[in-house]
Amino acid sequence: MSSPITKTILKVMPAVVSITISKSLKEIEKEIPQEYLPSLPQGQHLEIPEDAIDAHGMVKIGGGSGFIVNAKGIILTNRHVILDPNAEYAVITNDNKKYKAEIVARDPIDDVAILKIEPEEKLTIVKLGDSSKIELGEEVLAIGNALGLFKNTVSRGIISGLSRSIRAAVDPIHMQELRGLIQTDAAINPGNSGGPLINLQGEAIGINTAIVFGAQNLGFAIPINSAKRDLDDLKEYGRIRRPLLGLRYLTINETLKEKMNLPVSYGALVLNQGQHSPALIKGGPAHQAGVKEKDIVLECNGEKITEEKTIQDFLEVMNVGDHLNLKILRDKKELNLKAVLTERK
Repeated sequence: MSSPITKTILKVMPAVVSITISKSLKEIEKEIPQEYLPSLPQGQHLEIPEDAIDAHGMVKIGGGSGFIVNAKGIILTNRHVILDPNAEYAVITNDNKKYKAEIVARDPIDDVAILKIEPEEKLTIVKLGDSSKIELGEEVLAIGNALGLFKNTVSRGIISGLSRSIRAAVDPIHMQELRGLIQTDAAINPGNSGGPLINLQGEAIGINTAIVFGAQNLGFAIPINSAKRDLDDLKEYGRIRRPLLGLRYLTINETLKEKMNLPVSYGALVLNQGQHSPALIKGGPAHQAGVKEKDIVLECNGEKITEEKTIQDFLEVMNVGDHLNLKILRDKKELNLKAVLTERK
């Protein structure tokens, strides 16, 4: 007799897909620094084993996971899985059918992306749960395509933490802070990024997204409610709409207060972060509201800004066109400003 966990796996597995990433040999050669390229006679190329090149001259360079959320072929995955604009992406379903994948949308804030394939028949889907209702200690399963090689990989664990924040590599160069994450001790590997984190009812409550290298039993998932909001935007507007305030800041704590001799130990210090990262986007909502560099934003909509609740956390639950009331500290004076959030491009 099947256990409840086995039944859940059998229910969800047909909706979990593998995502393959391929590039042409010419594109790969372009991206390899010249000093690493062997000296090749004119007209010759890098030597790659024949079995690594498909009939169209494409070389597989990576893989990830995803899961079907609409029977007509809508798939959720991680943004970092499909980040390369020069690559081609394909989806392989659980019954080994291969489809060309169209990138429909990438979330500019959360590590979420939406793909579309064109199946000939209706597909099995994963039901989406409610990540606001998950509890510490709740049993979960992470399903995916571990390391891009092992299909139908399942790991079991519990919810170890909620509302976690980590800095993760979103591409080979840039780091991004991911906030509000679900922490789990279910094994998450590079290849099952984008696969679902499911509860024992077979509902997706998260999208597997990151691991901390060198740490045991420490994996993270994007809450599914973030992806549900993106799917709703796509249905209503044809794109993901995320609100923009248009400022860069450092969240203040006791250490930063002492280091920079600041008058408060909470809030957000508006600061440029390099030559190409100005403190304020010219013409953006914060700039138009009157915010200036070196201002300290003390409160958003009457709530203090802290390390536990940053400006980004406020924006996460707001929409384009919403008003954000800002309490500002400038030269020992408090000001109240109002910004109207615009759409992030």
